[in-house]
Amino acid sequence: MHLQHPTAVARRHFLHECGIGLGKAALAGLLAGSTLNRVPAAERTDPLAPKAPHFAPKARRVIHLFMAGAPSQLDLFDNKPELKKLEGKPLPPSVIMGQRYAFIRPDAAVMGPRFEFARHGACGMEFSAAFQHLPKIADEITLIRSVRTDQFNHAPAQIFLNTGFSQPGRPSIGSWVLYGLGAETQELPAFVVMSTGAGISGGAANWSSGFLPTLYGGVRLRNQGDPILNVTSPDGIDATAQRDALDTIGQLNRERLQTLADPEIASRIASYEMAFKLQTSAPELMNLKSESAETLALYGCDPEKPSFARAALLARRMIERGVRFVNIYHEGWDAHSDVVGNHKNNLAQTEQATVALVSDLKRLGLLNDTLVIWGGEFGRTPMVETNALLGRSQGRDHHPQAYTMWLAGGGVKAGYQHGGTDDLGFHVSEDPVHTHDLQATILHVLGFDHERLTYRHAGRDFRLTDVHGHVVEKLLA
Repeated sequence: MHLQHPTAVARRHFLHECGIGLGKAALAGLLAGSTLNRVPAAERTDPLAPKAPHFAPKARRVIHLFMAGAPSQLDLFDNKPELKKLEGKPLPPSVIMGQRYAFIRPDAAVMGPRFEFARHGACGMEFSAAFQHLPKIADEITLIRSVRTDQFNHAPAQIFLNTGFSQPGRPSIGSWVLYGLGAETQELPAFVVMSTGAGISGGAANWSSGFLPTLYGGVRLRNQGDPILNVTSPDGIDATAQRDALDTIGQLNRERLQTLADPEIASRIASYEMAFKLQTSAPELMNLKSESAETLALYGCDPEKPSFARAALLARRMIERGVRFVNIYHEGWDAHSDVVGNHKNNLAQTEQATVALVSDLKRLGLLNDTLVIWGGEFGRTPMVETNALLGRSQGRDHHPQAYTMWLAGGGVKAGYQHGGTDDLGFHVSEDPVHTHDLQATILHVLGFDHERLTYRHAGRDFRLTDVHGHVVEKLLA
């Protein structure tokens, strides 16, 4: 058998035997370019230009109050008297079969609710006595007691709730909303993130734009000092000099954009312009001295001190100025020990301002088209966590099978209780709402069919709910 030199075989295979040829390779390159050129010119030069959704929306903007660490639904929202009867005993094996937990054994002893429960409002919504303020808005919220997730550790569950996938790399829901709707303001970032707790397990992956152009990612504002790093010009650079420099850079970028049609170049142009505008708009936004004493007292806000109350008031000010999506992360609900003390402390920091935000939005006529979301990444177990080596007692472990979140405002029913769990609060027993269902419903009130809001990446169309989820019609007003 005659053997040819391997280089010759490879060359002939490429040029002839595979039937590709240089002509077809060139054609593929031209087709790729034509795909970029099909993007509307306005979107290439201004990717944040306002866009119409698939159908008339009920909500125009979102404020997501993310209680990172996972509040205990059993001690706040989901009263289970049966757990009191079983306290100190293990759950039946038929209930816990095949379950996995982060820190406890499935046969850990039951711990009943740590607070008494009572009904509130005309709707008769049931809350625990841990709440001092939330009962005031019982008739404004939709309480979902049947949320479930696929993840039982913090970072994957937080990322899953935000992006529909448990690993970093996918666009967050705020990015999808911005990609679909564009921005209503040119003076502030359209997607803003704030944090008021001890840190966020999932990190920046929670508000990343993933494979979408970077301009759609969340912009994190700091709690003190400059709201955004490097927003203040260095000494010796006045506004005129900075404007001249930005104009020159912008012209060079626009010429490059015209040649390559690369959306990242459009993102870069918009980012430079936004940074310039933020030097004026950010200090004005963060200056709460223009708020009345009554408003500051309503939120429990000291305008000079970083706090959840300050972040909540800023969120209201942001949406008044056209910000599309606001995330506030309050980390600290991970009650592996002393669930009572943990929840009292976190509610003392967040509850008054949360209720004030909903009430204030309603007073200003903004609640009807603003969706407010409250909740964590999963729930807490009906079983107690006690570990002398770790110094833990009277806590609860992670529980993905069933937990509670609530919504208010844009497009959802007011004073409505949805779903339920079994007598032990372990499994959803009625009207389950999976994470993907929640995401589909959020997109729906914003005017989107979650199956049609897609972005082509790596050869296929991706979506937030990829490829699951159903709109929960019962939640809709």
